[in-house]
Amino acid sequence: MTERTETMYDVVIVGGGAAGLSAAQMLGRTRRSVAVVDSGEPRNAPAEEVHGFLSRDGISPAELLAVGRAEAERYGAAIVPGEVVAAAGDVHRGFEVTLDGGAVLRGRRLLITTGLTDELPDIPGLRERWGKDVLHCPFCHGWEVRDQVIGVLGTGPWSVHQSLLFRQWSNNITLFLNNTVTPGDGDLEQMAARGIKVVEGAVETLRVEGGFLRGVVLAGGPEVAVDAVVAGSRVHARLGAFTGLGLRATPHPMGIGDYLETDAEGATAVPGVWAAGNVTDLRAQVLASAASAAWTAVVINNHLMAEELERDLLAYRTSAALTGA
Repeated sequence: MTERTETMYDVVIVGGGAAGLSAAQMLGRTRRSVAVVDSGEPRNAPAEEVHGFLSRDGISPAELLAVGRAEAERYGAAIVPGEVVAAAGDVHRGFEVTLDGGAVLRGRRLLITTGLTDELPDIPGLRERWGKDVLHCPFCHGWEVRDQVIGVLGTGPWSVHQSLLFRQWSNNITLFLNNTVTPGDGDLEQMAARGIKVVEGAVETLRVEGGFLRGVVLAGGPEVAVDAVVAGSRVHARLGAFTGLGLRATPHPMGIGDYLETDAEGATAVPGVWAAGNVTDLRAQVLASAASAAWTAVVINNHLMAEELERDLLAYRTSAALTGA
């Protein structure tokens, strides 16, 4: 049964991560009515800690979101559990989002902060350790594996760059080509200069023992002991619910996945719909996602203000014409 709310929020935000909550806080401070739909599935949930977030370094993802929800609610935002399965409407009539439980929320504007999903290589043991000792970002997790034995799983052209980058954190780096990466002569020279080992052959599995990653097992070959593995994922914007609005993901020029295109202020191709955070910026870390969403919230507020000003001017001029004022 569909439960359609009579409330028309100023803004409905789909996505309750750092970006969505940051926007909700900012919009709440501008005295806007806001609903945040939170599916409860943040991308960084497997990670133990958030890093590179000034004043919150080392906080767990769950605690960061709990703090963010409390701050957004303090300014009047409604946090609505659920997953959006469909969206419809336009900037003139307003937008409606339908939740998996059948509820329908309405908003004058729509902000998409649904983030990304990671498509991981199909290697046993890898997903089990994802966000723990299987990593992808040196700036997020490099410090935690400093001076350890690090293997870089070949997944594409960027794997060579990853091995060179992680060399800043450890002098014991091995690039597993995994029958996927073919370094050029220049790549091989650079890695040799930095003391990076290169291992040929396909990776069959990661050996996990006692709750820790122990080694990389090659197909038909030996096991190489490692403390951590770097694995680049392909990332995909979470946009399935918004196809009814005409929104589609765009392949990223770096060849690492897809994203939702916006202008510099977060506006999508659909008037009245904005996006912020990882769904539109694949490289943004948690702090950058929150910051971009805060600015997009300012832009949305200003668009609403302009609409209200136009409405009130029309009413004022009509009244003045009737009274002769």
